[in-house]
Amino acid sequence: MIKKPNRNDIRLRKHVRVRKKVAGTQERPRLNVFRSLKNIYVQIIDDSTGNTLVSASTLDAALKGKVANSGNKEAAKEVGKLIAAKAIEKGIKQVVFDRGGYIYHGRVKELADAAREAGLDF
Repeated sequence: MIKKPNRNDIRLRKHVRVRKKVAGTQERPRLNVFRSLKNIYVQIIDDSTGNTLVSASTLDAALKGKVANSGNKEAAKEVGKLIAAKAIEKGIKQVVFDRGGYIYHGRVKELADAAREAGLDF
């Protein structure tokens, strides 16, 4: 019997296909997005060394009082602002956006727009 792929299997196939082309460097690291039903996570990764330079999520202490529901667009917008502030503090201004196989819509789009408005260039 053949197993029918679920949504996450399809997303992971898309993510692998995109990752063949998108890679972060020292000068322009990769901004990676992962979202679950309850939270959204984002990392800035240097793929040449395999190090995570900066990370933020709806679980961060800085966002505890700001968002009531951590799985919606408003929370994603706050995470976008937070990751941009942390990145600029570390001297990172330009990144390559990796949407993680998700459609550029909803929470992923809000996070990207907020990060752009806060000063990241991608």
